[in-house]
Amino acid sequence: MGRVRRLLSAAWGGWDRFFFTPTSTAPLAIVRLAYGLIVTLWTLTQLPYLFTFYGPDGVLPAPPALDPWQWGLLTTLNSVPAVAVVFLATLLAGIALAIGASPRIAAVVVLLGLIAFERRNPFVLNSGDVLLRVMAVYLIFAPSGDSLSWDRWRRDRARFWEFPRRAPWAMRMLQIQVSIIYLAAVWAKLQGDVWRNGTALAYALRMLDQLRAPSLEVIAAHGLLTEWLTFGTLLIELSVAILVWNRKLRPWVLGVGALFHLGIEVFIMVGFFSIGMWVLYLVFLSPDWTERTVLRLRDRWRARRRPEAEDEASASDVKAPEPAVSES
Repeated sequence: MGRVRRLLSAAWGGWDRFFFTPTSTAPLAIVRLAYGLIVTLWTLTQLPYLFTFYGPDGVLPAPPALDPWQWGLLTTLNSVPAVAVVFLATLLAGIALAIGASPRIAAVVVLLGLIAFERRNPFVLNSGDVLLRVMAVYLIFAPSGDSLSWDRWRRDRARFWEFPRRAPWAMRMLQIQVSIIYLAAVWAKLQGDVWRNGTALAYALRMLDQLRAPSLEVIAAHGLLTEWLTFGTLLIELSVAILVWNRKLRPWVLGVGALFHLGIEVFIMVGFFSIGMWVLYLVFLSPDWTERTVLRLRDRWRARRRPEAEDEASASDVKAPEPAVSES
């Protein structure tokens, strides 16, 4: 009985340390900044086809039939002004997240905006858009405005470059989300025959409407190569999902994962999925390393600004010559 108690106590202690021991908010600030920039970019990419995709006079005049719980602003307000307002609100919220102006409220607005567009026309979006929506949920509860933010600058400008310690549970959930994404992907792929027999990549590289380089038929026709690429994809996803929790192996598996998504981005049009995963990888940044890097970049910027300021001060100290007075 005593051994069971010790095991339960150790498990509870590990749980408490993992989720609630205060840690630096520097990595969270970087995630918030990167996510805000990506959401801003995502919103801007909708602009050229905004009313074509989501307006009442576009390719889908009426919202699709959804379950009652699948509600969105644009499924209720199906009008051009509503689309314009949701677009503008999402864009401003993305910018607010990037600069750290009321980031919790901004994350709520981003979430509502992404849901509104997705429910209005799910046929033009993909898993990358869902990934951005999931990340917004966690940022609603994360103290992402406590470091490197407009809110901190406004509250205490003198301590702007400090990184308060907070309970990291929201960051931990984002880290767990990385593993969930890859484990779910591997599980779903193994349900199909083409992934188990090694031909999945041969099919993927023949989707000409989704490829950036149609010449990939040369690779798709090579049976052994596509087989290795298929099983290699499963191995990479499974490795990242599991080995990312090993501190020594983490940089290596995340590096391989980043290159893996770069390959996808270069050859296949997958929307914002690869970019979103790169942003999500930032949740594994070391707090100490992040703090040192941010402060080092600050010092370099200040060092470059100092000679310019000195030159300006020297120039202002030089008195202009007095005008000559002519004798009449």
